[in-house]
Amino acid sequence: MAPLEQDPLAVREQLFHERVRECIICTLLFASLYILCHFIITHFKKHTDFTAVHGDEDAAVNRIALGLCTFTLAVALGAVLLLPFSIISNEVLLSFPQNYYIQWLNGSLVHGLWNLVFLFSNLSLVFLMPFAYFFTESEGFAGSKKGIMARVYETSVVLLLLTLLVLGMVWVASAIMGNDAASRQSLYDLWEYYLPYLYSCISLFGVLLLLLCTPFGLSTMFTVTGKLLVKPRLLEDLDEQLSCTRFEEAAVSRRI
Repeated sequence: MAPLEQDPLAVREQLFHERVRECIICTLLFASLYILCHFIITHFKKHTDFTAVHGDEDAAVNRIALGLCTFTLAVALGAVLLLPFSIISNEVLLSFPQNYYIQWLNGSLVHGLWNLVFLFSNLSLVFLMPFAYFFTESEGFAGSKKGIMARVYETSVVLLLLTLLVLGMVWVASAIMGNDAASRQSLYDLWEYYLPYLYSCISLFGVLLLLLCTPFGLSTMFTVTGKLLVKPRLLEDLDEQLSCTRFEEAAVSRRI
């Protein structure tokens, strides 16, 4: 007998439920990371009276910038934890292949998380972090009405000009280093080639900066720790210290 074919409607319904489950899991994971990163940033943020001096507008700007920085830190933390999560989920599935309650740790969920991390990493790197910096530094165009929207307009224009400058530099560098005609084409394949290339270049710069700054950071950390900690006195001779103390006491007595 031929195997029974599955109902297309049941298959679509199953795929829909899997997509909804993956969206719920991704939302819960990102919400947890966002809350954790919010507590981390607010814990290490320096206390300032800037908002109390300049009023509600600057306070709103600072809150928006804080939200953007928290979102970026959550994405970065998710990118760091994604590889251990993939390895652990794979090991759990291999250890308990018949367990119904852990079947949601499948390859589709991990693949979706990788795609979301890549998307939000590019978004944070290209748009959110520069926008947060320029937004806190903006004051609105000269002659325009003051307010948050004036700052948004100025930040958007500056960010657009910066994006065009960076993309132009990447395109020129690609045209110089490439030998084929495809590398000298226009920015038609922006999403497929230039944006991943820009992301890879900035990631390489970050790794080189990390390798350069890590030895200095470790040396500074050990120096500060050596100043704060009390050195042990296990190998010191107590009799010698008592003799020195008696000599000092006798010398002080003679002077008196």
